[in-house]
Amino acid sequence: MMAADIKTALNDLIGGSDPLEDVIARHFAPNYRQRTNGIWDDFAGFKEHISYLRDAVRRIDVTVLDEVTDHERYSSRHVVDIVKTDGSLVKQEVYLFGEQNVDGKFTRVEEVTMMLEGTESDRGLGNAR
Repeated sequence: MMAADIKTALNDLIGGSDPLEDVIARHFAPNYRQRTNGIWDDFAGFKEHISYLRDAVRRIDVTVLDEVTDHERYSSRHVVDIVKTDGSLVKQEVYLFGEQNVDGKFTRVEEVTMMLEGTESDRGLGNAR
């Protein structure tokens, strides 16, 4: 199995039309957990967050600036351009470090986001529910 990468995962999760459960199972292990800007989410919290984003985001474009894999370790620096359903634009740069299991699915991601464009209320988009 090919290892997950963040661009494919985000495009499938937020920009795709496959059922959310199927997409999550494709890229993330059942024991997945994520820390975004210091706040931890378990698997259920992550699913809730992605469900919110699917409703709030019309389009997402991911530009990977740097990406490194080393066995189970994965890291990337990427820019996410988002068009929300209300037409407003959000642009964030993300610094991500994670781990993947032997099946190539993410088991852990720790990320920090930096707002490049958007409103003050958009700063929390990485943790929104």
